[in-house]
Amino acid sequence: MDLDMIRREYLQGGLRRNDLHENPMSQFEHWMSQALEAKIPDPTAMTLATVSADGEPTQRIVLLKHADSKGFVFYTNYASRKATDIAHNAKVSLHFPWHFMERQVKINGIASKVSPAESLAYFMSRPHESQVAAWASEQSHSISSRQMLETQFARMKEKFLQGKVPLPDFWGGFRITPYRYEYWQGGAMRLHDRFEYTQPQEATDDGWVIRRLAP
Repeated sequence: MDLDMIRREYLQGGLRRNDLHENPMSQFEHWMSQALEAKIPDPTAMTLATVSADGEPTQRIVLLKHADSKGFVFYTNYASRKATDIAHNAKVSLHFPWHFMERQVKINGIASKVSPAESLAYFMSRPHESQVAAWASEQSHSISSRQMLETQFARMKEKFLQGKVPLPDFWGGFRITPYRYEYWQGGAMRLHDRFEYTQPQEATDDGWVIRRLAP
């Protein structure tokens, strides 16, 4: 494969300091609204990077389910590899690859579990079969076959045929509390626009420092 010759120019628009909100979450909400309006595929899909106890990094796609001034929330099995990594090292990275809009957002933050009440509220909003699937899958653990997974799903579906599916005690949400954001907009001739938001420890919520980064 001749991959070295695959290239294109990024011409959809630039990003200037005056374009930015002073608060990075306000900027995120603005870009997310534009991504939703543009109907790009999976706008809430984000890469979550974690590091294991022995220093091995891992990435996977998860779905953003809530974002506000407190941070970014996703849900998972608390026995999964990502949750195990977070238990050893709560520092994680998020990446929104909005390449259809020639944009990226990178976020560094600290992961912590959301309250059981928050997890329950979200769990009850899921479709019935998605609730059942949370009980059926021992996420990240080895299984012998697809048939085994489907058999376990059928067993759980039968178990919870009547009434509400309870929230598993091994399943819930994580909130990423950001301490660094980066907004990237593609530019012609590889002169991309990058802006970083950082927050000094002594700063208030509105005390974010904004710097332009070389591409």
